[in-house]
This record gives sequence, C-alpha cells and structure tokens, in this order.
Amino acid sequence: MLIVNPSVEIIDKLDNDAILKKLELCGRNCYKSEGRITADSAADFIRRLTLNRHESVMEHFSFTVRFICDRGVSHEIVRHRLASYSQESTRYCNYAKEDFGSEITVIKPFYLTEGTDAYKHWEIAMACAETEYFNMLQDGCTAQEARAVLPNSLKTDIIMTANLREWRHFIIMRGSPAAHPQMRELIVIFRQELSKVLGPVLFDYLTR
Repeated sequence: MLIVNPSVEIIDKLDNDAILKKLELCGRNCYKSEGRITADSAADFIRRLTLNRHESVMEHFSFTVRFICDRGVSHEIVRHRLASYSQESTRYCNYAKEDFGSEITVIKPFYLTEGTDAYKHWEIAMACAETEYFNMLQDGCTAQEARAVLPNSLKTDIIMTANLREWRHFIIMRGSPAAHPQMRELIVIFRQELSKVLGPVLFDYLTR
C-alpha cells in the first residue's frame, strides 16, 4: 500500500496576457467599443467587468486541471455541472497489476497525525481493504466487482475542464469554511498553482 498526498497540475499552458486580451475582445463586443482596445487596456477592462459582475464574459476561456485526490473528494468535484471530466476508473484499473505497483494507493488525511491512535486505525483499515481487494481478485472476481471493498481514501486521478466563471464558482464553494477539510486542502494547492501562472486580475477574480 502506498500513501501519498494530494496534488494539482494545471495541464494547459496559460498565457495571462493572451487570456486578458481575448476576454477584452469578447467583452467589448457587448458595447461595440473594440476601437478602444490598446496594447495595455485589457487588464483595466476585465477588472471593471468583474467588479460589475459581468461574469458571462469569463465563459469564453477554459482550461484543464488534473487533481490527485481521494475518491470521496472526487465525488464532490464532479457535482459541478458546467465542466467536463475524465476520471481514473476502478472498473477497468486492476491495482494488483504491475502497472499500479501491485498495490493500492491512498491519500493521507492531513488531519490525522502519524503515530496517533486515529491514524493507526485509518492505516489498518486501508491495509485490510487492500488485502481483501486482492483476495477477491484471486478468488476470481473482476476488478469492477472487487472494487466494492475499496475505501474512500483510494487515490484517484481526475481531469477537469471548465471556464473561468465555473473555476471561480468552484473555488468559492469548495474553499469555504463549510467545505470538507480535504476538499479545502485541495483548493489551497490549486490557488498556489494558479498564482504561479495567472496575474493579479484573473487570480483575484478566481480566488476572492
């Protein structure tokens, strides 16, 4: 059994200036003010749009993100409707195969401290799930049948594509104090990755 931490990868190469310019062109079409476009007009224009909640313009740009998280968190991610998903399938992935290291991979719950009784209970439960999963496979069950004993902590690889408006909604909803702790953990990582590639106008819009 392999224990790993969650992670986030922005798959698309994001050009902050190019995104702003595209959104400005789309937004100015509403007012037929394309003639006011200059080399440096995009940032201020998009900032005004966001302040005025003219959010539909943000739907003209989408990008794709890979989330490594547990199955429980992924169940919350896919509830967001205005997005496309491709997720690792426990029906077709047989974790006894060498391709998967002949072991299951689970996400470490950050709120459990190694060495505590609670962490030991979780670790034992994960090991038992792995053992019984392999036992079911050895007894002739298919991967899609044996997956019945796999835990919520099982690692999953899920790719999500959404537009800027939906990403904003996603971050606000899943980063709120009411969100599940591991969901919020993933949003913190996502924000950190966004800050590396997006400038202040788009980043503020996505994370406020």
